[in-house]
Amino acid sequence: MTGAVTTPHPLATEAGMQVLRAGGTAPEALIAAGAVLAVVMPHFCGLGGDAVWLVASPKGGARSFLAIGQGLDRPFPARPVPLRGPDSILTSAAVVAGWDHAFGYARAQLGGRAKWQDLLAPAIAHAEAGFPVTPSQEFWARFRAAELPTWHGFAPIFLQDGQPPCAGAPLRQPELARSLREIAQDGAQAFYHGALSQRIVDGLRASGAVISRADLARTTCRDARPLSLPYRGLDLLAPPPPTQGLTTLQIMGQLAAVDMGSLQAGSADHIHYCVEAVKRAFLQRHRIADPAFHTVDAAHSLAPDTLTALAKDISLQKAMPWPHIWQHGDTVFLGAIDAAGTAASVLQSIYFDWGSGVVAGETGILWQNRGAAFSHDPAHVNAFAPGKLPFYTLNPGIALQAGVPKLVYGTQGADGQPQTLAMLLTRLIDFGQAPAQALAGPRFLLGRTFSDSRDSLKLEGDVGASICADLAARGHAISMIAAQSPMAGLAGVVQNGPDGPAAWPDPR
Repeated sequence: MTGAVTTPHPLATEAGMQVLRAGGTAPEALIAAGAVLAVVMPHFCGLGGDAVWLVASPKGGARSFLAIGQGLDRPFPARPVPLRGPDSILTSAAVVAGWDHAFGYARAQLGGRAKWQDLLAPAIAHAEAGFPVTPSQEFWARFRAAELPTWHGFAPIFLQDGQPPCAGAPLRQPELARSLREIAQDGAQAFYHGALSQRIVDGLRASGAVISRADLARTTCRDARPLSLPYRGLDLLAPPPPTQGLTTLQIMGQLAAVDMGSLQAGSADHIHYCVEAVKRAFLQRHRIADPAFHTVDAAHSLAPDTLTALAKDISLQKAMPWPHIWQHGDTVFLGAIDAAGTAASVLQSIYFDWGSGVVAGETGILWQNRGAAFSHDPAHVNAFAPGKLPFYTLNPGIALQAGVPKLVYGTQGADGQPQTLAMLLTRLIDFGQAPAQALAGPRFLLGRTFSDSRDSLKLEGDVGASICADLAARGHAISMIAAQSPMAGLAGVVQNGPDGPAAWPDPR
């Protein structure tokens, strides 16, 4: 048995599988896969972004690695933070620190023997030799086509003859290959302390961003205990604040009070219960912030009395009125279970598609715009402060059965992440569906999309006309999105079964 890996790109999946075939651990496999994704999916993740990890071993012990860049050492912004450009750069980037921490953990705790240079080698090769542009990259480049030429340092790398390249066109990133090679040769410290760090800072400051080498040098990966919730004989793990892992567990905790097994998968009742649980958890979400700056009482939020009260507030016949604040964000999910049964679940992100749009000089590194996630209200728990971590939508998951990793799961999609996970987990656990069937099942998205600014309940087109009518009669403001739409999340599942681990990507 070698283990299994799921990612949204075959080159990344293969890089991870190469590590597992050589006897490597799940965290080592996802370092290799994550590095490749930083090259081949530049619109969703990269070296200038962050990551959130969960790792669980069948021998006991589960950890969350919060590779989240902290607020820069600068004054509170004088005006609301823009969504793009140098002024949206208010945080450092911690994805490389996360790889480094996961690498050390694998060595110290899991018997990992992979070489750091070998884990980054596939990413370097793809950046240097080039790879075919994905349909996803083409879509998001064309969606932002009017903005791209104005972004600092962007056009020479990601446009061809001034236009977004078509899917299948080759894309080479030699400057990024050089940056990756320095990290491979000198370790993660090259990104935060070495000559590369100086080039990064020089490049960002040339765009107008306020950042220093000290900001990079202070960047760390926080090691924390995951949150946990019992659900139908499993223990669901989620990363702690400042992520919305707490929100996902609050949703599932409410659904635990419902006899979901008596319902039909994909029925109006199934969708209604999930939507209503999402609403009530989202109304609690504004309290989540960096626990180093604000107290977040996760134990109270997940207490049986709290969850029961939220669940009792749900009416099966009537939808709670919405709208409320919508969070944007794009990311990639990758998960693995290795031959020893150790599981790793990771999300990497540069926040919005294409992040800040700012490339750090000649490093080839596109920086995130996570600063736009901070509140401009200085009294808000998520207000900007130097050294502070912003609220984070990333929340990968692992489900344990009697302490042993059974499921690894996660999805792209900001606000949509807890929503997609609610449908996915209920299909897998309550209705006993196989992962491929659970991933293919119709989903919903409560809130806005790029093509529909209404805070309506978006339903995938294959949900069925009668179910749409039933939900509308309960008071849901319905609008439709395409069947199997990527807007409903790009999820993945790794399941540890009787014959060992197997992995499934999202058909979307």
